[in-house]
Amino acid sequence: MRQKAPPRSFVRRSGRITRAQKRALEELWPAYGLDESADPILLEQVFGRRAPTVLEIGFGNGETLVRSARESPDVNYLGIEVHLPGLGRCMLLAEKAGIRNLRLIQGDAVEVLGQRMPSACLAMVCLYFPDPWPRKRHHKRRLVQPGFVRLIERVLEPRGVFHVATDWAPYAEHIEHVMSGNAAFERLSRPPSRYTTRFETRGSALGHEIWEAAYCVRRER
Repeated sequence: MRQKAPPRSFVRRSGRITRAQKRALEELWPAYGLDESADPILLEQVFGRRAPTVLEIGFGNGETLVRSARESPDVNYLGIEVHLPGLGRCMLLAEKAGIRNLRLIQGDAVEVLGQRMPSACLAMVCLYFPDPWPRKRHHKRRLVQPGFVRLIERVLEPRGVFHVATDWAPYAEHIEHVMSGNAAFERLSRPPSRYTTRFETRGSALGHEIWEAAYCVRRER
């Protein structure tokens, strides 16, 4: 009997792709994109150098990801996004800024982390304002689940950081509960600095309180 696939944390939406975004997907993907493959992602080969690598999951339109890459040229940045307009927009911004330390993947973060990322290869994993799936019957779709956290633990190097933010209080409580159940992580007293996202600005305007936390992989596992 075939095993039922776990529920996805996202819904694929076609969205409207502008001409510029379409051009980016066609012309800039060879420079910035990593094609779907069963092969492991060897970061030193992908970036052509050895450097700390930060992964952002679900980067939206890519504004903050590109800004981070521009401001920290000595760090490698990797982004995972499922929606084509966001990928196209991110590559346009990267091209305009002359970014070379950025690579993008289209796909399910759970599959990428579980099947393509080597162990202990990332300095930080960032998850900013994921879909909170507020309805109770959809809670199983929330990305932050015990299995997902174990994947994060595997790909982070010792003392690597999982940085997460949300503007939905019940999801924040859920994240705290899940993270407290994994003994491999300890919560940092202060999260790393980051840039404000467009989604965050919109949430603040609606009166949503921003919650964020950073969890560090313990040296001894």
